[in-house]
Amino acid sequence: MTMPPSPVTIAHVALTVSDLERSIEWYTALFATPPAHVGEMLRGTSHHYSLAVWREPNLGLHHFADAVAARFDERRPGLDHLAFACANTDELHAWTAHLDRLGIERGDILVEPYGSGLAFRDPDNIALEFFVPRARTKLQTSRPPDQALAQ
Repeated sequence: MTMPPSPVTIAHVALTVSDLERSIEWYTALFATPPAHVGEMLRGTSHHYSLAVWREPNLGLHHFADAVAARFDERRPGLDHLAFACANTDELHAWTAHLDRLGIERGDILVEPYGSGLAFRDPDNIALEFFVPRARTKLQTSRPPDQALAQ
């Protein structure tokens, strides 16, 4: 098995929305900053869409004029949800207060073995989350450390 040239990180995420203006307004309030770019993309006659792009977080919104009108459903193949990283649980609680100020419906902060998250949805029902990962721990083995490294 060959290794990839470098570790893979996500450069950006683009979400398809049903109403670009409504979504720009909603995400602008959420991030407390307007998009860095709003425009049109035209790649031939079959690939035309409107977009808005934020640099922090690196998120794009796309709207296709010929889009199929359907509400987001994470049970369909594709995106399940998009999680925005938080540094710690204090930041997670600050986002809770921010969502409440904006009147955005949200769940409670859930604490799981892998981290803590706060779920909410955008105007197209796209599942979003603010998330604090749990600190990683060393893998426990039944072998002594020097034998585990030799394997």
